Amino acid sequence: MCGIAGIISIAKSDTRKVREQLQAMTDAIAHRGPDGEDFWVNENGNIGFGHRRLKIIDLSSQASQPMHYGCCTIIPEGQKEKHRYTITYNGEIYNYKELKNELQAKGYHFKTQSDTEVILAAYDCWKAECLQHFDGMFAFAIWDEQEQELFCARDRFGEKPFYFYSDESRFLFASEIKALWAAGVPKTTNESQLLNYLTIGLVQNAVNPDETFFKDIFSLQPGHHLTLKLPAFSIELERYWDLDKEAMDGNISEREAIEKFSFLLQKSVSRRLRSDVKLGTSLSGGLDSSAIIAMMHQLMHHGSPLTSFSAVFPGFEKDESKFINEVTAKFEIQNFQTTPTAEQLNTDFDRLMYHQEEPFQSLSIYAQYKVYELAKQHRTTVILDGQGADETLAGYHKYYHWYWQELMANGQWSLAKKEIKEARKLGVSDEWNWKNRLAAFMPETTAKALEQKATRLQQQNPFINPEFLAAASKNSIVKKPVVRKLNDILYHDTCQAGLQELLRYADRNSMAHGREVRLPFLNHELVQFVFSLPTHFKIKHGFTKWILRKTMDTNLPASIAWRTDKIGYEPPQQQWMQHKAIQERIMNSRKKLADERILKPSILHQPINAKAAHQAGNEDFRYLCAANVW
Repeated sequence: MCGIAGIISIAKSDTRKVREQLQAMTDAIAHRGPDGEDFWVNENGNIGFGHRRLKIIDLSSQASQPMHYGCCTIIPEGQKEKHRYTITYNGEIYNYKELKNELQAKGYHFKTQSDTEVILAAYDCWKAECLQHFDGMFAFAIWDEQEQELFCARDRFGEKPFYFYSDESRFLFASEIKALWAAGVPKTTNESQLLNYLTIGLVQNAVNPDETFFKDIFSLQPGHHLTLKLPAFSIELERYWDLDKEAMDGNISEREAIEKFSFLLQKSVSRRLRSDVKLGTSLSGGLDSSAIIAMMHQLMHHGSPLTSFSAVFPGFEKDESKFINEVTAKFEIQNFQTTPTAEQLNTDFDRLMYHQEEPFQSLSIYAQYKVYELAKQHRTTVILDGQGADETLAGYHKYYHWYWQELMANGQWSLAKKEIKEARKLGVSDEWNWKNRLAAFMPETTAKALEQKATRLQQQNPFINPEFLAAASKNSIVKKPVVRKLNDILYHDTCQAGLQELLRYADRNSMAHGREVRLPFLNHELVQFVFSLPTHFKIKHGFTKWILRKTMDTNLPASIAWRTDKIGYEPPQQQWMQHKAIQERIMNSRKKLADERILKPSILHQPINAKAAHQAGNEDFRYLCAANVW
């Protein structure tokens, strides 16, 4: 887990100047790798890599990066060895031990115990196909001296970031956007992204997902690799993996499904426990993080108790202390807690925005930020977390109506009525009316109607400056998915929008404190298996994430395994936004956006509308967030 940066130019350059530029880039992301730094620039000065290291696997200096591998030619005696490959890499390949054994059987030799060297050998062996062999989270760049080719790749779900910028003569990449700014890339607002965020709360562009909130700075998409060839300076993007949402195994029994799900989850957790430094876990009190702890408790055999970290909010109606304490007591784990406050938020806000770089949806991420800070205070470098389960296993309440619509569209009216009734008994009060029944049979029309509704909200916003609206809306296209079945919306949220936002938040929050977060629910084999299951393994008898609940039925207290209240790491945002210092920030943010002619001056005379984290009408939070990015 580290920070990476690179510069590729067409023309020869002064190696000293390139190194200075790489130094500026890695200095900007020094928090990602507090354990060391290094650089490599080729003899021509047109290829340069920088690296900030956070030591996790193989703590020796031999495992430092940029790392070289493979001799590209036979070197005459007395001359310096020239390596074919050089890598700068951020992430973890969890199955590196298995791959190392496989590569050794093919005749490859290794000098380190690192997963980095395994990537290089795998690339030499399989080239781009090596990505199909990896179980991990990663973003890396490999320079092939022999082929004069740069190969960059990002993991399947986008756990690790990779940003890039290119013009007619150079290509720059880095783990965070601020490193590109440090190299002189202009910081220019992407107006269409900003408009979508301020008016309808979109953090990602569904039409052009590689766009960021800054012009000409792009994100390599999850499951993609990029190749840059010299001297042509041609860039090729290719998708190497996609989730198959149509592969349905309708013959699998309940027992077989639970057994395989349990096996894959346990294997995923086991691999993510590989570490040469101290590891622990976050604990929210919900099903997902509790399930990870139950698995860790089974797999870890040592004298000291498992360490967990939680954010609690005593007196707040959505505080999860009760459930946290139940898990802590059952597994006899050590739990450290933090209680973020409005005063702390005011103190930390500028730093939080600095690390996030782009706007976000709510202050739920601040609770996460403080949890990772707590882990740093207790010298725990690796944190396992439960993210990804809600999107793949249909954990959010919003998925109920998609499930019910699928049943109706399939003619299963009686089952739909039964499921709705059982969900209501469990306290699920999500809206369900004639519009939902109509949507079940007209999915394309429904998607178009939702797009038109979002566009109207955007065009009719009472506080957006008309000039900004006219300029920004030229490239602002709202796209809604066509949902015929539950898997359609789960695929959208897992692979196209939703989860990627959460992964960005987690990466920045953890790396802000030099911590590594690992997500067992995002093992690709596990996710593909879940998508291959019939819908009733995800929602059944009114319960979301049914197969996970059944798997954990005997491992967790029933009060957690069968919880029906979905909180989602929610802090008392509405209370915080009523704090004097935060309200001052909101008013200053409004003024800044009005001065930039993004908002109308009339916004300055409106009362502040404090809302809860996931409540509609959160414009004031978005003003606060957006104004402090630019």
